[in-house]
Amino acid sequence: MDGPLVMGVETTVDAFHRGGFYLVQPAEGAHRSGVDATVLAAAVPDGFAGMLADLGAGAGAAAFSVLDRCPQARAVLYETSPLMAACARAGLALDGNGHLKDRATVVEADVALDGRAREEAGLPRDHFDWVIANPPFNDPKDRATPKAEKAGAHVMQADLFARWIKTACAIARPGGGLSVIARPKSVVEILEAMRGRYGAIVVLPVHPRPGKSAIRIVVTGIKGSRKQMEFASPLFLHDEDGGTKFSARAHAITNGRATLERFDGCGEA
Repeated sequence: MDGPLVMGVETTVDAFHRGGFYLVQPAEGAHRSGVDATVLAAAVPDGFAGMLADLGAGAGAAAFSVLDRCPQARAVLYETSPLMAACARAGLALDGNGHLKDRATVVEADVALDGRAREEAGLPRDHFDWVIANPPFNDPKDRATPKAEKAGAHVMQADLFARWIKTACAIARPGGGLSVIARPKSVVEILEAMRGRYGAIVVLPVHPRPGKSAIRIVVTGIKGSRKQMEFASPLFLHDEDGGTKFSARAHAITNGRATLERFDGCGEA
């Protein structure tokens, strides 16, 4: 449905988690959240009750997903775009998001900053229990979007993963988690950036359906852990029949009823 004007931009109000929460998003010309955000949110463990940082939060879909599923969690949403940050704040003000608004804060900041500049921008050291990140991961050589707002959310800059993961490690407490969603081709860059910072790394591929190549990866690690890396069972968004309906596992994940680790066949509940 139509949403409020945000910085003079028309928006929509979109339901997530079957009406568990709502998002205010630009109607056009900017990134609109969907499956990626809810899959990333599902990397945060069930029962999470700590402080979450969402890097590149956009309108807030991933952080809101975690807060809706984990009622004891709190979050800081970091977003460099004034428009998207304003949309996230407008989302928190919606009547249907009353259970979120007192547990979330939106901060306009460039998460690629380093050292003192990063801290002065509102990214404190050793503070968060889990960090999630949905960076722009389209290659600059890919077909470019003519919309500047959308391009900023989609197009990957040089050393992006190295800079974002350095920030994630700096702001996380020892033993804190990091989860990043990206294209599969970025796995080497992500793992290199995590080297020496994170262990217990799990790489989970996301496939459109069985028999098709992965289109996303979710990489999770624990700050300071020495545990070996492993690959998780893949997530198939759809079944083999070629239909557009989500698989039971994907349905549960995108509706906040399961995590990437835990699924009890509750997709149609």
